[in-house]
Amino acid sequence: MNILSHLTDTYPRLRLVADYILVLIGSAIIALAFNVFLLPNQIASGGVSGISTILKTMVGWEPAYVQWALNIPLFISGVVLLGKHFGAKTLVGTIFLPFVVIVTKNVEPWTHDALLGALFGGVGVGLGLGIVFRGKASTGGTDLAAQIINKYTGFTLGRCVVLIDGLIVLTAAIVFDIEKALYALIALYVTSKTIDLIQVGFGRSKMAMIITNNQEEVRQGILNKIDRGVTKLSAYGGFTEHERPVLMCVVDQSEFTKLKQLVKTLDPAAFVVVMDAAEVLGEGFKRA
Repeated sequence: MNILSHLTDTYPRLRLVADYILVLIGSAIIALAFNVFLLPNQIASGGVSGISTILKTMVGWEPAYVQWALNIPLFISGVVLLGKHFGAKTLVGTIFLPFVVIVTKNVEPWTHDALLGALFGGVGVGLGLGIVFRGKASTGGTDLAAQIINKYTGFTLGRCVVLIDGLIVLTAAIVFDIEKALYALIALYVTSKTIDLIQVGFGRSKMAMIITNNQEEVRQGILNKIDRGVTKLSAYGGFTEHERPVLMCVVDQSEFTKLKQLVKTLDPAAFVVVMDAAEVLGEGFKRA
């Protein structure tokens, strides 16, 4: 059992402190990635940080002040217009991120290559956002604007996010050049993939759906030889209309070859469908 998970489950206040620490760490990573990768290479990869990058070039405004000037009113508007409590953790992220941008603004850029800036800036922002999301918060910004537009226009939330980020990237193409806008799209893509990776973790599992005439032997083999649970699902053959129960089993990737060999040995004619399981919570896997 994960000791940290046990402690935070036992002591709710410790869980709250851990969430705040995650928000602070994630916000700091985003701010650093912004200053050493994105801003010096004029990569406006969406969001309030992208707007601040554009305004820094156009009128010389300090990015941190622009982020505060946009984030705080957006947070207040979200509370008023959406009628929901976004929580103190999101407010902390909203205020702390621009603060770290100011503190680290004199750090030397880590690269002046726009492609490297887009790739590693995207990784840094995605890593930071993933950690903030782990702390059950957000950094506010254009995500709140997207939710407001979603409520009053009927557009899907995903479409609202794409619309806002698309307008920012389009503006970057006009202010900078089309090449910088393309780098911004790369950074956006890398950010989204990194967030997914942080959210679901590095581990990968396999889920197998097994249709076999020797279901009892296969079930016992999975339970005793692989030491994994198995679930029997009721199903009927679409052609025969006969009852054909399906065995469902989730195993670690390292155990999949053993499962495949076991099924083949017990029933060479078994029909097996295998799918990736990005995140598995429960007994024998990760705690929720």
